[in-house]
Amino acid sequence: MSPAGALSTDLYELTMAAGYHAAGGTARGTFELFVRELPPTRGYLVAAGLEPALDFLGTWHCQEDEIAYLRSLSALQGAPDSFFDEYLPALRFSGDVWAVPEGTPVFAGEPLLRVTAPLAEAQLVETALLATVLFQTSVASRAARVVDAAAGRPVTEFGGRRAHGPSAAASAARAAVLGGCAATSNVEAGYRYGLPVAGTMAHSWVMAAPDETTAFRRYSELFGDQAVLLIDTYDPIAATDTIVAERLTPAAVRLDSGDLARLSRDVRRRLDVGGLGETQILVSGDLDEHRVEALVAADAPIDGFGVGTALSTSSDAPSLSGVYKLVEVERDGVLTPLMKLSEGKRTEPGSKQVWRARDAGLAAGDVVGLSGEAGPTGAEPLLVQVMRAGERLGPPSSVLAMRERSRAAVAELPSAVRRLTAPASYPVERSPGVRRLADRLATALAGGAG
Repeated sequence: MSPAGALSTDLYELTMAAGYHAAGGTARGTFELFVRELPPTRGYLVAAGLEPALDFLGTWHCQEDEIAYLRSLSALQGAPDSFFDEYLPALRFSGDVWAVPEGTPVFAGEPLLRVTAPLAEAQLVETALLATVLFQTSVASRAARVVDAAAGRPVTEFGGRRAHGPSAAASAARAAVLGGCAATSNVEAGYRYGLPVAGTMAHSWVMAAPDETTAFRRYSELFGDQAVLLIDTYDPIAATDTIVAERLTPAAVRLDSGDLARLSRDVRRRLDVGGLGETQILVSGDLDEHRVEALVAADAPIDGFGVGTALSTSSDAPSLSGVYKLVEVERDGVLTPLMKLSEGKRTEPGSKQVWRARDAGLAAGDVVGLSGEAGPTGAEPLLVQVMRAGERLGPPSSVLAMRERSRAAVAELPSAVRRLTAPASYPVERSPGVRRLADRLATALAGGAG
């Protein structure tokens, strides 16, 4: 899996970079990455994708063959030779990055990431940062909902085959485990990110054998008490009776179709009568948080869930309204706040921080303020500096450690905000400083003076 490179950008970022270079511009700018609105199905998001984003920034450069390709583009024919011969070969990310730690619940209008760097650098990394952070945030948020619905029963991410390519599959698996899943079936993600991996067998294993009994016996002989047998290729009740009659002792059996609540009860009864009380029942098959919640509410004797498409494609919200907007620019050596007045897409000026207040251990509300403002008394600032002058600050955290922090942070949200259907809104306010600055700039810019 090759990391994203300097060409992981949109063409207009390169034309603007060439323009900055031609003008001799070295001014810095600050960009903030945030989500304009939450999807209607979500009461909160779980920030994810920061570590991969920092990996991208740390290795970002333009290779010789990539520069030759850019030189051939008609859109860049107006760029000076020095852009290709001097600027691009030396291109490295030299900026500062502040970010919300992965696993933190976040809300609309709150910066997840803040980048201060020379304008060309900050813009050239926009596309990759948005793609990385928004996709993993969407998946981690869905995973948190599914795990909540499972009410303590483990959820395994099964969605690699439905993901939008192998790279997306591994990224989705990482985000799903960060969001609370116990494991993933994706071996690449397990290797790359140190995630627990889990799996069973496919229907093809059973179908390829002379009969179901032979399929189960051969698999059990090979994997012993770790075997997980898929029992719904033909008749799950008959398959369960076969397991008992053959005196097999699988760790679990899996149901992938049918009325999972009813079948799990029938299978549980037969396993218990057959002396297999320790054999667990796992279920899969187009599950999402609502189906999982219904199975738990029905008190079905299910020990774990495998969830695929709903996680790897974030099917209820396959994209987030995420943007990366310039909020201040360096003029005469001073970072000066900026804002956009576009109808429906107005931005807020200035470099910002988010503070989270708590009441009796629960998150009680957030305040988005200017980074230079003092936050509300006792509130926690969410954005922390993670990169300075292009160098990472501190070692990366493991996904499993971030998962534990995330589950604790999600548990602090009010239950109504975590509700799966018609979640309540979480209070997010703008500080007096942000409101005053926005009003002043909006008035100054109303005539289009800039």
